[in-house]
Amino acid sequence: MDKHLIYVVSDSVGETAELVVKAAVSQFQLPTIEIERIPYVNDEKTINEIVAAAKENNAIIAFTLVVPESKDYLIQKAIASDVEYIDIIGPAINKMEKAFQVNPKYKPGLVHKLDEDYFRRVEAIEFAVKYDDGRDPKGILRADIVLIGVSRTSKTPLSQYLALKRFRVANVPIVPEIDPPQELFKVDPHKCFGLRIKPDQLNHIRKERLKALGLNADASYAKLDRIEKELIYFEKIIQRIGCEVIEVSNRAVEETANIVMELLYKSQKR
Repeated sequence: MDKHLIYVVSDSVGETAELVVKAAVSQFQLPTIEIERIPYVNDEKTINEIVAAAKENNAIIAFTLVVPESKDYLIQKAIASDVEYIDIIGPAINKMEKAFQVNPKYKPGLVHKLDEDYFRRVEAIEFAVKYDDGRDPKGILRADIVLIGVSRTSKTPLSQYLALKRFRVANVPIVPEIDPPQELFKVDPHKCFGLRIKPDQLNHIRKERLKALGLNADASYAKLDRIEKELIYFEKIIQRIGCEVIEVSNRAVEETANIVMELLYKSQKR
């Protein structure tokens, strides 16, 4: 079966062009379609090579070249070589220019500069993973939010949810046998939030967790006296830090997150 080849050409990363081409290709039941992305194309020599390869391989060239000189040169060469081409972004820019009565910037890669919000979210998610469960105390001083609580108080899912809101979150488990990291007492208390939970609910959560892992539900980890000991120690640490405490018993992660963000916002306005 003949192979169908599409060169995706861009003067930036080429991600937008590739996504559009893949969306179009999905409408055709041709398992032999191959897409080859060629990013950062900004000189005539490279364009000549692409057109020559497309001619030799009977390929289509789909492009998002926004610099007029590069776009016009590629189109000229493609026509001369009888190569099919698709200008993905050009018609949209032309229509908008006419409608808005404003000249385009014709600068490659602006979509990525404008999408800073996306990259901040990715950074926050990576931060939450790296500094989850007290793995590295250095993250405490770099975090926008520090969550503190005993085991099974939803520190990790809450960290991830807040990361989606672009907050860099570190969370620290509180265990009586282990001294909390000293960084916890150096950070601004307004960034710290203790997660408090009722002993009976934590008892139930831990028993269910042990069962799910195929372990004995009567282990010390889930015993009420052990839980009460942990919670007493938690209260001592929280008082020492002087931070806000949020009751998470019977509260959804989204609801707790909203409280954290509201408290943080109020503290920043003081």
